[in-house]
Amino acid sequence: MSSLTAASAYKKNSTYTWLFYLLPSVVIMLLFFIYPILLTFFYSFTNLALTGESAKQLQFIGIDNYTRMFQDPTVTVSIWNTLIFLIGSAVIGQQVLGFLIALLMKKKNKTFRRIVGTIVLAGWVTPEIVCALCLYSFFGDEGTLNSIITFFGIPAVTWLFTVPMLTVIIANIWHGTAFSMLVFQAALDDVPAEIEEAAVVDGASKLQILFRIIIPYIKESITTNMMLVTLQTLGVFGLIYAMTGGGPGTLTTTLPIFMYNQAFVNYQLGYGTAISLLLLLIGIILSLFYIRSMKTVH
Repeated sequence: MSSLTAASAYKKNSTYTWLFYLLPSVVIMLLFFIYPILLTFFYSFTNLALTGESAKQLQFIGIDNYTRMFQDPTVTVSIWNTLIFLIGSAVIGQQVLGFLIALLMKKKNKTFRRIVGTIVLAGWVTPEIVCALCLYSFFGDEGTLNSIITFFGIPAVTWLFTVPMLTVIIANIWHGTAFSMLVFQAALDDVPAEIEEAAVVDGASKLQILFRIIIPYIKESITTNMMLVTLQTLGVFGLIYAMTGGGPGTLTTTLPIFMYNQAFVNYQLGYGTAISLLLLLIGIILSLFYIRSMKTVH
């Protein structure tokens, strides 16, 4: 009887010990994650503002901000721009290019991998604002790209006004591809060489090995990387704001840009927080989709 009591007391103490160690993490998550979300949710139902009468007295206005948001045509434009930017720079750009670079470096010597890896990583380790200024200089009216094409007799193009979305997509691809490259490098290094060698002996082509062996083997890494780069790209603000400011017009106005303009340019913080929750909702939906896809993969 005494041994059972001692075992029960030990188990109880072990539970309290784990709770004690987890307490700092729980407190930090509550203070810096849960509390800001709840506060943002509350402010989205208010007339919170930085200037004017609304700034003097906070009032609960119900769903007025959400009604206004779904009646605002700029919100629809911002959602489409966000999806175009997301698909172009993350889903297609960073994912595909990162995989191709990792595949190119597979089984190459260390010197080759170091040189290519350093070049690609240069864009990733560069601060976002610096990356934006570099690409702005590259695509500017008197920038590097126009200097190159005019040298060959081709008329200069106002890239930032003619194809502004393409310029910010390329900028984000350059800035973030290294992350996907590193993920796929680790995944490709884990593919057993024996399987590929056996496929070669059986007469499989390189494309057959790629699509029937390599990609199915690393599909979990592909799905995980897709989720991570998607969430990273949804929150991109500084890159677009520094290059185009969301313009010309609303051609590059994504949800983070529109949210910032409403909250800190027009000083309508309540409306801005409602837009931020829309962005959060999109992120949650996409995350659930990827998590479901990962379960299907298993």
